[in-house]
Amino acid sequence: MNSSKPRVVKDFEKLDVTIQEQVKLAYPNGFLQNLITYTDKDGIKVSALPFETTDKYYLVRMSRQAAIELIEEDDDYDDDGLLKEDIKLDLEDKYGDQDFMDEMSDIDSDDDDDEVDDDDD
Repeated sequence: MNSSKPRVVKDFEKLDVTIQEQVKLAYPNGFLQNLITYTDKDGIKVSALPFETTDKYYLVRMSRQAAIELIEEDDDYDDDGLLKEDIKLDLEDKYGDQDFMDEMSDIDSDDDDDEVDDDDD
């Protein structure tokens, strides 16, 4: 993670649709196995999905249950919890010129107890 980037902590539903689509493209196999935990400004352990763009570092707040439900209820994912191939191709066409995919490979999904300011930008 580039520490000079602004950090944004938000719920998935409150993200701009373009960011939601980029998150789906970054995590075509679902969110659950990529959740990390950190301690928020109030000392509470929170789980979130890390996502980095060229401009910002996002922590998308979601519980393990919410990660499962988001995929189950999203028509873009199939019954196995995988992003449908036609959706994936559409999103790749739409966002293929952005480098968030390279940056996602730098995020360690085994992070625990990272302290992050909880911000609702």
